[in-house]
Amino acid sequence: MRVEFYYDVVCPYAYLAHTQLERACTPHGATIDYRPILLGGLFRAVRGDDGPMPTMPESKKRMNLRDMARWAEHWGVPLAMPEAHPRRTVLAMRAIVAADDKPAATRALYEAYWKDGLDVASGEVVAGVLERAGLDGERLVRRATEPDVKDELLRRTDEAKLAGAFGVPTFVVHADGASELYWGQDRIQFVEAHLARAERDDPS
Repeated sequence: MRVEFYYDVVCPYAYLAHTQLERACTPHGATIDYRPILLGGLFRAVRGDDGPMPTMPESKKRMNLRDMARWAEHWGVPLAMPEAHPRRTVLAMRAIVAADDKPAATRALYEAYWKDGLDVASGEVVAGVLERAGLDGERLVRRATEPDVKDELLRRTDEAKLAGAFGVPTFVVHADGASELYWGQDRIQFVEAHLARAERDDPS
């Protein structure tokens, strides 16, 4: 069994989901396929704009902030809204694409943004964060400027759209010879239930 995880570091709900994904997948023997994308690019592809934030009512923005805090408290994970959010994450996402250890790069950059409030639009910051995670941060930041890495991130974003994604976090569960899409950090329980059911029904 395999779970494709489409995400962008800029999204707090994808960050929250990321903190729970291994817990949901590992007990059932499912592998996680980390698929970094550009959330803004996905919005433009499926909505024709840069997303819902510019037109979102202030009341909903306040509720979203409270909702994020509630989920973070529920799961016992740190969450602090960074200054100047949303920051550009294209460099960070390209660095993740370039990394051999995508889980480690993803975890480090998520924590840098949503725990420490760092500016992941800065090459120096991204390199330092990845170095502290045991990766070759300077090399990955250099690789982030190369055409094949840029193209791969765009390809993954297009792939997410074709899979049916319209935002992040999006999970595509491959089990029982079929695939099923789930969206949102509050669907992690459905991802886990799907994997448990497939594991139980596996005749092997």
